[in-house]
Amino acid sequence: MNKMYNEIFKTLLKSYYEDNFEIKVQELLSKDNINKNELSTIISSLCGVDVDFSNNYLDDLNKAIFSYENSYKIVDRVKDCTMDCADKNGETLCQASCPFDAILIDNKKNTTYIDNDKCTDCGFCVEACPSGALMDKIEFIPLAKLLKGNSKVIATVAPAIMGQFGENVNVDQLRAAFKKIGFTDMIEVAFFADMLTIKEAVEFDEHVKTKDDLMLTSCCCPMWVAMVKKSYNNLIKYVSPSVSPMVASGRVLKKLDPTCKVVFVGPCIAKKGEAKQKDLLGDIDYVLTFTELKDIFDTLGVHPEKLDEDVSTEYASRGGRLYARTGGVSIAIGEIIEKLYPEKYNLLNAIQGNGVKECKTLLTKAQAGEVNANFIEGMGCVGGCVGGPKGLIDAISGKRMVDDFAEDSKIKTSIDSDCMDKILNKIGINSLNDFKDKNKTMIFGRKF
Repeated sequence: MNKMYNEIFKTLLKSYYEDNFEIKVQELLSKDNINKNELSTIISSLCGVDVDFSNNYLDDLNKAIFSYENSYKIVDRVKDCTMDCADKNGETLCQASCPFDAILIDNKKNTTYIDNDKCTDCGFCVEACPSGALMDKIEFIPLAKLLKGNSKVIATVAPAIMGQFGENVNVDQLRAAFKKIGFTDMIEVAFFADMLTIKEAVEFDEHVKTKDDLMLTSCCCPMWVAMVKKSYNNLIKYVSPSVSPMVASGRVLKKLDPTCKVVFVGPCIAKKGEAKQKDLLGDIDYVLTFTELKDIFDTLGVHPEKLDEDVSTEYASRGGRLYARTGGVSIAIGEIIEKLYPEKYNLLNAIQGNGVKECKTLLTKAQAGEVNANFIEGMGCVGGCVGGPKGLIDAISGKRMVDDFAEDSKIKTSIDSDCMDKILNKIGINSLNDFKDKNKTMIFGRKF
């Protein structure tokens, strides 16, 4: 996040917890030599809402936070783009970063604008913009209202979280840190990745009959799914009809307790956009990034490395935890195919797209029937989720931490977890054969 925006966010957050939020917003807007329209747009985005400046701005802002809607666009242009970063061909850095050509030039005004029909809220442009003209909304202020009350709010954390808050911070200290800021519990999304691992293995058995057949896994990456849907539509028929582990976490937890709110925490702006897609609305209530979480911990004085462990029973597997990095999905699903369908395992020929460029190359080859694989995994970020734009450590360190954590798992594959069996039973899946029943696995299903 832009340094100035970072400081404003911390100021807003601190004031919200100290119950002087309106006073602080008024102070910010009363400073000399500021563009109130611009600053109010920035403040609104930092509060996760869309509110234009007016004489009633504070009231409108409070109302929008109180009645938060999970349907706002995530990526906003909060001030005019000067196009100072344009290259000799007139292409700006945000344009060059966009995989979907969603950023266009307004030649009359000599500035950029976002084509919302093309934009997938992936957030690559936010990271590329050198002037802070583009922002992704932060959803914590509306969430803070719940955390300060008695609502049941569960954090589901991406497997890439390991190592993000210090090499010596373990998962049980992270759970304690989440509870410190008001969450009811913290659960690893790897647990729900385990469930999808079985479903994807079943999908492979159903769809891949020969070495020349093809399956595109839809797990994990919304960038990968968006690429297929928008630019390679004729490959949709090969996409497995499954939600991501993030969405599965929300659906399962809400099936178990319809009163709970579910907050996903990861290194990815695109997950904010995924949670707002029409067919997924309501599955995940809020999305936070690791960088936002660090600002929250810092502002509220929470230091995970100093906390006593909040210990939980082991429930996530090695395979589910490997989803955090490129190749992990293929490993996890391959291991289950080998156990459940050993005769099919010899047919499995998996390949991975590591970053947008490789993903596009793979999909172009698949479209032309030139890809030498029958199982394709795509990750929009180089390195996978550990290389996400809102991570706190580099992708190489992230992969090392994730691999170490995964290898230390007591549960090796998703079909080895007694805890998962119990949870699946509660949602009506009582055997591995039930994963072949589309009606029983609708909770993990998605139509493309």
